[in-house]
Amino acid sequence: MAFSWQAVLACRKYLIVILVPLVFLPLPLVLPTKEALCGYVIIVMAIFWCTEALPLAVTALLPVLLFPLMNIMDSTTVCQEYLKDTNMLFLGGLVMAIAIETWNLHKRVALRVLLITGVRPALLLMGFMVVTAFLSMWISNTATTAMMVPIAQAVMEQLHKSEAESGTTGQVSEHTNKAFELQEKSPDSSKEPEEKGNSHVVVIEEEKKRKEELEKKHLKLSKGMSLCICYSSSIGGIATLTGTTPNLVLQGQVNDIFPNNGGIINFASWFSFAFPTMLVLLILAWIWLQILYLGFNFKKNFGCGVSPAAKAKEKQAYEIIKEESKKLGKMSFAEIEVLILFVLLVVLWFTREPGFIPGWATVLFNKDNTSYVTDATVALFISILLFILPSGFSNQDREQEQTGGRAKFRAPPPLLDWKVVQEKMPWNIVFLLGGGFALAKGSEESGLSAWLGTKLTPLQSIPHPAIVFLLCLLIATFTECTSNVATTTLFLPILASMAEAICLNPLYVMLPCTLSASLAFMLPVATPPNAIVFSYGQLRVIDMAKAGFVLNILGVLTITLAINTWASSLFQLQTFPSWANRTGTCL
Repeated sequence: MAFSWQAVLACRKYLIVILVPLVFLPLPLVLPTKEALCGYVIIVMAIFWCTEALPLAVTALLPVLLFPLMNIMDSTTVCQEYLKDTNMLFLGGLVMAIAIETWNLHKRVALRVLLITGVRPALLLMGFMVVTAFLSMWISNTATTAMMVPIAQAVMEQLHKSEAESGTTGQVSEHTNKAFELQEKSPDSSKEPEEKGNSHVVVIEEEKKRKEELEKKHLKLSKGMSLCICYSSSIGGIATLTGTTPNLVLQGQVNDIFPNNGGIINFASWFSFAFPTMLVLLILAWIWLQILYLGFNFKKNFGCGVSPAAKAKEKQAYEIIKEESKKLGKMSFAEIEVLILFVLLVVLWFTREPGFIPGWATVLFNKDNTSYVTDATVALFISILLFILPSGFSNQDREQEQTGGRAKFRAPPPLLDWKVVQEKMPWNIVFLLGGGFALAKGSEESGLSAWLGTKLTPLQSIPHPAIVFLLCLLIATFTECTSNVATTTLFLPILASMAEAICLNPLYVMLPCTLSASLAFMLPVATPPNAIVFSYGQLRVIDMAKAGFVLNILGVLTITLAINTWASSLFQLQTFPSWANRTGTCL
């Protein structure tokens, strides 16, 4: 019996792939409508995505196979959904991120900020959170976490070592003084051996107790430091459109479902909404982790009135960061080039269509109310420059070996070559994004979106903020055990249909639910950053669950606050826009 269960568990992925399509097969057989056929594809894909029975990208390719066979969409139309403007923005943003990683620019920024914040417990926590959040706005959350955790570990080890050494020195001097006092005050020499023996036992016990307390304190601080890195990498990603994939899924779905929206979701508008939300959530996470792992003694946490020994210990840990920074040396020509290109990319993104004034794209390129230039155009322009610009000067790249009495000349390599991009680019996400767009288009073409909308009209009686709060809780729970990209891909088309049916601005539910998909704080398997910090062995699942549960609640409350305050005025969420009124039922 035990063996049979073991065999079932071992082969569960094969069983899911075979049984799930067969179990739900009666749905299209009993109701041979386009809506039912599309619903069947979505159910099968949702289960495959949740269980990861097939790789996520492979599941995302199912619409290319099933939609033409079921006469929902022809193959050419389906395939066109897999490489849209949003995918190109994703590729362009990642090429820039790869260049930053290749030339170690992210590490230089991280160490420089840590040198500014210092190593006092609360400020150290804040320093790591600020750096990690900032970096994950521009490069992948996984890469940010993988780089920051070893730096944090090195600083923590040095703090622990310094504390142990200073404690041992203190103990030795203390017991030397006690022995001296004992020798001075003892009138009875016959009691000396007995007192010395007792004193030795007390010293050993005290030393053992002190070491245990020190280890406990070190472990607690290490847990807090590990969690602050993985949490802030997830939080930081929500601030920019290219920071995490669900944001791009939203942009793609809005453009796909509501083609006449006038590019309402772009880099500048997203940043205006998401950056303040990220800041509030980051501060709340910092306060919560401080309370949980450093205690309520804020005076001690900020290093106010510390002893000289503690100051010496902090100085040693500070020297570790300083030494790491020195190892990088001066900024190379290539690093300066990448930094200039990165700043140029961000400036061009912000000024393309800022909203309050005409942007450079509107003035120079866009005609007849048509946006010819998008954020993807900018991203690809900078990406191509990375393959063109040299990484140094020719005299630095000459080979010293002599060939026919002359030095062999070699042209400097470009800032980036395709081989590096090929290795580091997560191509599976491109297919995953495409699969989501294909599903959204299939739902619209088959009429499933309209059918769902009519069934969700009773929600009109529920207050809108309550709808948002409940949906955010649902998405935040769902994303703990499912990929955040798969979560947004599945839910956003349904939410768009629901909003249209109850005459609610679609962005009022789609924006908060997209952010909630990044609130994966409770489980190691929820997101790669969580898995990375968990692999270091200091955290237990219960530690992450305890810290993450409260942070999930804080995240949902922050997002609900954001959508009902600054986002409401920014996107005019209190009105139902004409571009969303496709059926003409909402006046």
